[in-house]
Amino acid sequence: MKTMDKLLKKALFLCVVLLGLSARSFAQCDMSKMSLKVDWQMNAPLSTDFADKLSGWGMNYELTYSFTPRWEAGLFASFHTNHKYIGRQTLALSPTESLTTDQQRSAFQVPFGLTAAFNLSTNRYCKPYIGVKVGAMFARNTTYYAATGLYDDGWGFYVSPEIGLKIYPTGKHWGFHIAGYYSYATNQTQTLTVPIDGQSNVGFRLGVIF
Repeated sequence: MKTMDKLLKKALFLCVVLLGLSARSFAQCDMSKMSLKVDWQMNAPLSTDFADKLSGWGMNYELTYSFTPRWEAGLFASFHTNHKYIGRQTLALSPTESLTTDQQRSAFQVPFGLTAAFNLSTNRYCKPYIGVKVGAMFARNTTYYAATGLYDDGWGFYVSPEIGLKIYPTGKHWGFHIAGYYSYATNQTQTLTVPIDGQSNVGFRLGVIF
């Protein structure tokens, strides 16, 4: 566990350094080649039944630079919350302890890091692309019951391939964005009787490009 904590700290430190270097490089580049994406996000967790309902409680932000007509890279940050209600039931907490209650579960995720994309077409009006996001993710899973609640935080590595479409109605710099994605993070958390070892998600985004 100590070894894993050290690796996570080193990875987070490296991610922060890369983000800083990227931001400094952007400041010296042609601003006309930069773009900002602001997306509304739908997300559904997989591989866990803690809070696996599809929800639209999320946003995604990307600041990218077009190095060539086909390649762009930059920074991203997003957040999402998924909820799930569990009816009243008796939970075995230990061989000698039990709890009878209903539950309101909340899974909060904040991934951030570097993003890159390859445009499959150089058409000025419509650009399908494939991309990937790599970085770190903070997760907080909370179980509310009775008049109290329990939560557990965790950090992990994050990777997310995606496929999308950028639409420019006038052929200019502004436009619309749609994307579908899969993501995986190595976060480990536990509340009450629900351990989570790794977190997968699928979803899609709708937004605007500036």
